Amino acid sequence: MKKPDWQQDIAKERIGILLALAEKEFRKNPSLAQRYVELARKISLRYNVRMRKEQKRKFCKKCNCLLLPGATSTVRLDSKRKLLIIKCKNCNTIYRQPYKLRK
Repeated sequence: MKKPDWQQDIAKERIGILLALAEKEFRKNPSLAQRYVELARKISLRYNVRMRKEQKRKFCKKCNCLLLPGATSTVRLDSKRKLLIIKCKNCNTIYRQPYKLRK
């Protein structure tokens, strides 16, 4: 059942706030940052709100870890297949995302 629009608007706002807090808090307390990501995902599921692409790419969908290049993930470019490859260092999950070069 679809929730009222005002509830979905509040949910989107809270998701953005939680992910921003997770990025700030990661260096000091990684477990708290992971909890913020878990809460953002739960809010998204409960209120049937889609996250933006940028928000989805900030965390691992398997272990809810914040994906920061160098700290919790490795990022590589595959120029043959035009892919951005992100590997989570916690659970070794690999994400492949296509990219296009601008002309």
